[in-house]
Amino acid sequence: MKRISIRLRITLAFAIVMAVLLTALGMFIYLRFRAQLDETIDNGLISRAQDVGTLVGRSGGSLKGGGNLAGEDTFAQVLTPEGRVYGATASGLSHGSLLSGPELARATQEPIRIDRPDVEAVEGPARLFAKPLATPRGTLVVLTGASLDDRHDALSNLRTVLLIGGPVALLLASLAGYIVAFGALRPVEAMRRRAAEISAAEPGERLPLPEARDELRRLGETLNEMLGRLEAALERERTFVDDASHELRTPLALHKTELELALRYAKTPEEMRAAIASAIVEVDRLSALAEDLLVLARSQQGKLALHLRRVRVADLLGDVRERFAMRLVELGRSLTVEPADGLMVDADPLRLEQALTNLIENAIEHGAGGITVSTTESDGELEIHVSDHGPGFPPEFLDHAFERFSRADAARGGNGTGLGLAIVEAIARAHRGSAHAANRNGAGADVWVQLPS
Repeated sequence: MKRISIRLRITLAFAIVMAVLLTALGMFIYLRFRAQLDETIDNGLISRAQDVGTLVGRSGGSLKGGGNLAGEDTFAQVLTPEGRVYGATASGLSHGSLLSGPELARATQEPIRIDRPDVEAVEGPARLFAKPLATPRGTLVVLTGASLDDRHDALSNLRTVLLIGGPVALLLASLAGYIVAFGALRPVEAMRRRAAEISAAEPGERLPLPEARDELRRLGETLNEMLGRLEAALERERTFVDDASHELRTPLALHKTELELALRYAKTPEEMRAAIASAIVEVDRLSALAEDLLVLARSQQGKLALHLRRVRVADLLGDVRERFAMRLVELGRSLTVEPADGLMVDADPLRLEQALTNLIENAIEHGAGGITVSTTESDGELEIHVSDHGPGFPPEFLDHAFERFSRADAARGGNGTGLGLAIVEAIARAHRGSAHAANRNGAGADVWVQLPS
């Protein structure tokens, strides 16, 4: 069954159900028709038996002048309890009783009905009805009979009609079911053909939707939404690859140029060491860029590994402050970490420290004046803010601050890769949190991560 098409499976199921229904309906019609025929015959026999009884009582036993009591397919007898024929509608019935001894004995007590396969009076099968009749001369038995040939012929014709008409009706119903299934599944076939034609080289293509507001249309709408998400993801990946290629091209070109210059023009060991030191700086930049790209790629694939544990925020901020202490002294700038006593958060300390490091690096590179790290907690949310006193973000840049390779060069110049804030946002999202950026009312930028505490 699994290898049969849906169209044929629907048709087969429809045909089986129709076959059961037609069989049940045919049996019902046949049995009902047979019961009605039997009821008609029985009522006729009973009616004629009453007429025979009335005639016997009036004529003293003779059935002459009985009119419609006898016909081509009907007959009547009046019997004594001993089986002697007291009267009959035809001379051929005067020779003996049509009932056997036990049947006659029962008929003197109660009405009986008997089917005989062959009765000479009608030359074929017949139904007999006998009942007792009380007369001044004693109890008699009135027997009436009718041929069953017409009954058998009518039932035979009905069986023929049902046996021929049933399969024909089933065939027509199955064909109709196949046509209906074909029409119902036509939108699916149309969507399949269009899906086979859709490729990444032709963005914007969508599956055709049926006009009916049914399950197939909802399926098509869901698939079109999925295609839209896939297109958006593919476009993001293309942009990511293009931007990464662009970012890698410059340091690689510089690295190659410096090595070529060292090879051609370095005359002394000091010049060679300077060239190698410059090349090492470019290699470090390339390594940092590759690591940043790897973090972003893993976060987009849902594979950014986290080792969560309960972390004291004060200890984390203390480690970050020690890391930047000497560097900020050399730059003549300050780093203020406001107290965060008692604050705890479920986080990966290495990843969260990486995010804070990026925020402080961003403030050092693009901001000015002192840098402040502060924390707030409200409604089960912990916020860690990093603010500076620089020129701040251009207003039009705030909505794109956490996108990959985004820079606000006009106001916050520098030679960064534009990945720092994107990594912060990826780490915050991996912790089921978020990242935000805003300009302070006075001067400078405020960037923070919001985490569930």
